Amino acid sequence: MAYSYCLNCVATESSKLKHVNSVLYRNKIMNSFEKMGKERKLLYGNLKNTHPRNLSVEVNATSRVSVEPDLKRFSRNTEVEKPEKASTYLFRTEIGGLVNVFVRKNNVNCVVRVEVSYLELPTGDDRLVLSWGTYRSDSSSFLPIDFETSAPVETPLNKNSFGRFVVEFEFEAKEIPCYLSFLLKSPAGNDSSGLDIRSHRKTNFCVPLGFSSGRPTPLGLSFSQDGSMNFSIFSRNAESVVLCLYYGTTADDPALELDLDPYVNRTGDVWHASFESSSNFVSYSYRMKETHSKGKKDEGASIVLDPYAKIVGKSTSSDHGTGPKYLGLISKEPGFDWSGDIRPNIPTEKLTVYRLNVKRFTEHKSSQLSLDIAGTFSGLAEKLEHFRDLGVNAVLLEPIFPFDETKGPYFPCHFFSPTSLYGPSGGAISAISTIKEMVKKLHASGIEVLLEVVFTHTAESGALQGIDDSSYYLKGVADLKARNALNCNYPIVQRLILDSLQEWVTEFHIDGFCFINASGLLRGSRGEYLFRPPLVEAIAFDPLLSNTKIIADCWDPNNNVPKDTRFPHWKRWAEINTKFCNDVRNFMRGEALLGSLATRLCGSGDIFSKGRGPAFSFNFITRNSGLPLVDLVSFSSDELASELSWNCGEEGPTNKTLILERRLKQIRNFLFVLYVSLGVPVLNMGDECGQSTGGSPACSDRKPLDWKLLKTSFSIQTTKFISFLSSLRRRRSDLLQNKHYLKEENIHWHGSDQSPPRWEDPTCKFLAMRLKVDGDEDEDSVGSQTTSGKGNLFIAFNAADLSESVILPPTTEGTAWHRLVDTALPFPGFFSTDGEPVPENEDGLLAYEMKSLSCTLFEARSK
Repeated sequence: MAYSYCLNCVATESSKLKHVNSVLYRNKIMNSFEKMGKERKLLYGNLKNTHPRNLSVEVNATSRVSVEPDLKRFSRNTEVEKPEKASTYLFRTEIGGLVNVFVRKNNVNCVVRVEVSYLELPTGDDRLVLSWGTYRSDSSSFLPIDFETSAPVETPLNKNSFGRFVVEFEFEAKEIPCYLSFLLKSPAGNDSSGLDIRSHRKTNFCVPLGFSSGRPTPLGLSFSQDGSMNFSIFSRNAESVVLCLYYGTTADDPALELDLDPYVNRTGDVWHASFESSSNFVSYSYRMKETHSKGKKDEGASIVLDPYAKIVGKSTSSDHGTGPKYLGLISKEPGFDWSGDIRPNIPTEKLTVYRLNVKRFTEHKSSQLSLDIAGTFSGLAEKLEHFRDLGVNAVLLEPIFPFDETKGPYFPCHFFSPTSLYGPSGGAISAISTIKEMVKKLHASGIEVLLEVVFTHTAESGALQGIDDSSYYLKGVADLKARNALNCNYPIVQRLILDSLQEWVTEFHIDGFCFINASGLLRGSRGEYLFRPPLVEAIAFDPLLSNTKIIADCWDPNNNVPKDTRFPHWKRWAEINTKFCNDVRNFMRGEALLGSLATRLCGSGDIFSKGRGPAFSFNFITRNSGLPLVDLVSFSSDELASELSWNCGEEGPTNKTLILERRLKQIRNFLFVLYVSLGVPVLNMGDECGQSTGGSPACSDRKPLDWKLLKTSFSIQTTKFISFLSSLRRRRSDLLQNKHYLKEENIHWHGSDQSPPRWEDPTCKFLAMRLKVDGDEDEDSVGSQTTSGKGNLFIAFNAADLSESVILPPTTEGTAWHRLVDTALPFPGFFSTDGEPVPENEDGLLAYEMKSLSCTLFEARSK
């Protein structure tokens, strides 16, 4: 019984054995060398110019499919088809002898020639029959045991004068792509059963028609200059891999499935196939099949997204059980004009970072952006003026990879493309184009773009599951059972991560990466922590990443807590400094020793002193998890103990003036400490305008930024204060933006009366530090200015409930202390660019009354 089929057959139909009525086969006996040579020249004369990869494999005892080296003898012939359209496959049989299969394109049809040589038939009979059929999606269905529904076609081969058995077929274009699968039969007498001859692997011979075996590198979908495209995916443990092609992204079932042959379409642990064109196909995925009984299709096989797909479209398939959530699009990445783009390459110590969520940043209607760009990369690029107002020169974007929308952006499904959610109209290609436009626009304004990335775990489904779980994921680790933890230091996963980072640097011009849950990057295949994790080291020394910022953030999204880990750095890795956040919070609520605050102010030498410096410390008070700044001073219930917050005397919202003033001072204090400390300040989105979650620390309770809040009195004064602190850091970069730690002679610590601080006294809540400019070594000239015109700084912190009378160091003739900041004063006087001179008291001392819960900053200037 014969079956015909067409190209757009669905999966269930294409899995059956196909016998094509329209296949033409010719039995030709070549009686002379000249006649045979002429025909082979006409068909394959140009094969010696075929793609180099087709000539690189020699025949040996272990080869599965190989190019025949002798083809290099054939001469050129201008009458034949283009050489790249011809392929040759060489097999060994189980009883000796060779089987050559020549496949070439003849106009739109496919011509196949099978030659069997050096075959000694044990029966001594010169008859040989080709028993053949075709298949697409299920190789196990060819030559089934039960022949009632389908049977192979048997075609005799003719023996020529050189002892070769020859047969030729021609398949019409509508019958391909498919696989030709066959075995040889040697009839015994009149008994047609005879001897079945298979390959040396004791399997059927299998040859792709309408496509080629492809190449293993690069992984993913790639396009050649000749217009062909190559599919390649890693899987060591898959029993078989099916390439699924779709006419769109909305279909539940593929339009075409091709079961990749493990001998033709596999090199090592990489499966691959190549097409001259994709016809009308729009997207693709893979079906990874486990071991199953012969002749029975595995209906539970996983449909997976190509991990290396460069353009990813969200599938609208209604089959959420087995259907793909995302599909790779069969398209080249859209071109982009990067001419004129200059990376800012800002020294790390001079960074001022604003952390934001792309969608929530402009999603609110108060952003006054059109609906098509609100909450997108384009919308972010429209808010450059806000970044200028704050004085930031880098934005840190929360993860922008495609992610599990039920759990949030910290549970990614893919690593090589931006989520289409952040593109205009939700399009995948528009998302790629607009993020590039955004980066270029920010670069033109001197603003770097940093990405938060998650490589330690994935979403619970729709990510890498089903491809090769034993390679990609950690298994049997007690504390990671349900977290889909990636096996980061396994070679193939390490390569995936490095390739992803390089793609974002080269294709999207990203300036740096912040690695969320970075402690997970230190784990080995058994979950153990490695002393020298190869991935972390490889990132540190990767040449394409050499000019990017590399930051470790040990916050774990699974538990919403940071892990205290000594991170190996090779003098390259910076870190999000959780100790800074905790110590400053504790000091401002009166529960930390002076030494803890002093360490954070000076750049956290306890963490970064060995081979690094203060520029490796990314400091923050709040982040996108936990309480926002306004809630940090408004809520402190028992459930929030881990937040180290203080409600300033009353829980939640209040109308009491005293409480509100205290909260306002604390907010200013936090911002002040953040900006005068050595290291990189990281400001969190919404803190500048008092955005609240109502006391909830959950990431899911963060709301879109309400741009109307920026017009409130609180936001106006807070934004201006942040802008002032940013400009102060730039102006006094000699003391506040150091790459290296200050020398001991450049920093002095004081109590309120100029006596040494009471470091070990837990009741002492006051600390002052004097920062001296280089060249000012005269102890009696502590307030003098250098030839650069920049004077010393005196900074004091009072976390007590009582006022302190602070004695300032004396100054030399012609200079005086000018107060720049006092967080206890009302707006607008609590900060000043010009500064207010501090007058001497009657006894000749410079004394200043500091209110409770306040910070002050003085600068030595000319009178």
